[in-house]
Amino acid sequence: MMRLDSTDRHLINLFQRDLPVCERPYQAMSRQLGIAEEDVIERLHSLQASQVLSRVGPVFEHSRAGASLLAAVAAPEEQLDLVAARVNRAPGVNHNYAREHTYNLWFVMTAPDEETLEERLDELEHQLRLPMLRLPMVEAYHIDLGFPIDWEALP
Repeated sequence: MMRLDSTDRHLINLFQRDLPVCERPYQAMSRQLGIAEEDVIERLHSLQASQVLSRVGPVFEHSRAGASLLAAVAAPEEQLDLVAARVNRAPGVNHNYAREHTYNLWFVMTAPDEETLEERLDELEHQLRLPMLRLPMVEAYHIDLGFPIDWEALP
């Protein structure tokens, strides 16, 4: 298990939210932390390699960035990993996850506009040759992915 020093902890606490959106975000982060930009990058790589962090990047309000849609595919269970890998390669897919349902692989796809989104979904559906549900958002909810960490309670 990786031991986190005070700089790692500060890095995680500061940037769960408000990741700088600029030309050199790691440089902006380094200024706030009082360390070199290269150190920020190395620490983030190390935290990801150790599976302390799974992802580093901003979360955007998708409706301001173009079009998006939740979709689901009914993949044969024995092909789920292969189908997930193919879905992950499709342009605009930012994540997918397995669910216990006939439609067992769910994903979000984004595009600059509705027309491009539909073209991408049509192409992916054609390549997969599997039934696909398209579930447009009816109402938006904000889920805050940041959370307070009680560093003292951790081993």
